[in-house]
Amino acid sequence: MRYLGNNISKTVNSIAVIYNEEGPYSAPVILFIHGFPLNKSMWNPQMEAFKNDYRVIAYDIRGHGKTEHGDKDFSIDLFVSDLIGFMDAFYIDKAIVCGLSMGGYIALKAVEDYPNRFSGLVLCDTNCLADTTEAKENRLKAIENIKQNGVEKYAGESLEKLFAPGSLLTKERVTESVRKMILKTTEQSLISTLTALSTRQETCSRLNEITIPVLIMVGSEDIITPPSAAQSMHEKIPGSILEVIDHAGHLSNLENPDSFNKKLRSFISSLKTQSS
Repeated sequence: MRYLGNNISKTVNSIAVIYNEEGPYSAPVILFIHGFPLNKSMWNPQMEAFKNDYRVIAYDIRGHGKTEHGDKDFSIDLFVSDLIGFMDAFYIDKAIVCGLSMGGYIALKAVEDYPNRFSGLVLCDTNCLADTTEAKENRLKAIENIKQNGVEKYAGESLEKLFAPGSLLTKERVTESVRKMILKTTEQSLISTLTALSTRQETCSRLNEITIPVLIMVGSEDIITPPSAAQSMHEKIPGSILEVIDHAGHLSNLENPDSFNKKLRSFISSLKTQSS
C-alpha cells in the first residue's frame, strides 16, 4: 500500500526513516536530500511546486528531523547506504536526486558509487572537496560550543552563515523556520554529523566520470560553499549546467524559491525530452 502526505515511516537499515511523499506514482521520481543541520521540511516549497507533475519524496537523514539516530557511527558512506536502502524499500530503480549542502555530498557520492540508479543529479550549494585543516578545526570548535552552550546558541550563530544578509532582514518567517529545525536536532545528532562531515573524503577526482545530466545551483551570496566552488565542479563535470540564484545565500531553495524552482523545472523537463 502506498501512503501520501507527511511524516510517514519506513524501516531502512534497521532504523525508522521518516519521509514526505506526494505526486503521481507513475511519474518520474525526485528525491530531495536536506542539508545540515536541517530536515526534510526545508524542501516544502519544492514539494508543493512539483507534486502535480512528479513523484516527489523528501526524507529525514538519520538523526535529523524525526528519523532515528541508530547505533552506527555517522559517515557520508552510511548516509549513502541509507539512501540506496530507501530507494530499494520502495522499488525505485532510478530517480532524479537533488541534494543541498550535506545532501549534495550524499547525492554526489551516491551517483559516483551507484551510477545506474540515477537519471539526473542536482547539486545545490555544495562542493566536492574534503574539509581543510581549518574547516575541521572549526567543526571541532562547533562541537565544543554545542557541548558547553547548547543547541540554541549554535542555532543563532548558524543562521548568520546560512542566509544572505538581505534574507536575515526580510525573510523572518523562513529564518525562524530554519532556527526551529536546528533546535529540533539533538546534540547527539549534531555532534555525530559534524564528525562525519569533518572526515568525509573528496569526490572531485571522480567528477569527470559522471555521465548523467547534472544541474549545479548556488546562491550568489553563499559564503559556506561559494559560487567559485560551484564553478569548479561545473568545469569538471562534462555537460553540466551551472545556475546562480540571485538574492540567496547557502539556502537558495528557501531564500529565492521562485528562481530555484524555475531553473530546477527547466532542467527536469529537459530530462523528459532526452528520454522520449
